[in-house]
Amino acid sequence: MKRAYRLLGAGAVLLLGGCGILTNLSEVGRGPQLTPTSNPTTDPNWRPVTMPMPKPSPPPPAQANSLWRPGARAFFKDQRAARVGDIVTINVNMNHAATLNNNVMAQRTGSETMGAPNMFGLEAVLPKIIHGLNMASLASVNEGSNLTTIGQIQRNENVIVQLAGTITQVLPNGNLVVVARQEMRVNDELRQLVVTGVIRPEDIRSDNTVADDRIAEARIFYAGRGQLTQAAEPRWGDQLLQTLLPF
Repeated sequence: MKRAYRLLGAGAVLLLGGCGILTNLSEVGRGPQLTPTSNPTTDPNWRPVTMPMPKPSPPPPAQANSLWRPGARAFFKDQRAARVGDIVTINVNMNHAATLNNNVMAQRTGSETMGAPNMFGLEAVLPKIIHGLNMASLASVNEGSNLTTIGQIQRNENVIVQLAGTITQVLPNGNLVVVARQEMRVNDELRQLVVTGVIRPEDIRSDNTVADDRIAEARIFYAGRGQLTQAAEPRWGDQLLQTLLPF
């Protein structure tokens, strides 16, 4: 019996932890807490990025008595991010709008009639046994269906923000892996913005900024946590029932 209670308690703790209830309970009276500033590569979910790379080419030969360094992008020292640990500013400007209308109409009508005028000589015997039986029309089936579906989806997203990111990896072809994270707390509401992806050094502007449409394999995460977000989301019990119930 004690073992059953222990298993039940452990299951309840796992269920509460999976639903985020323990996190919400720990923030009662003090609001969501900011995560400490840390190295993004120490995150358990962080993985080095591998991309298809061209074959390495030998470096250009140095020119004697030349002030121009081979491979340099400017005559003077380039202040733009280029190494692991350098900081680059990412301009996120998302203004996406989409409208989708879908109308479906289907109508079907069918009629089937079946009879047995000749059936091993029984057509003369069965009407005597079953009064009123007509062997010419034993069964008649009428079928009709009508389906009308109207669907409409409207989506409008607008996110404009600037945040600084850190280069976490330099790929063999020179492209840079960047990770940018930002958290902002207003009263008891915490807003989180995370941007990751791969950028080209050529797309970094002279002011050390890069646009979000220049990021390959971009992953942009913008969400909130707090009292307002909890009030707008359905309870985990409702989500569980909607997932499990077949009707």
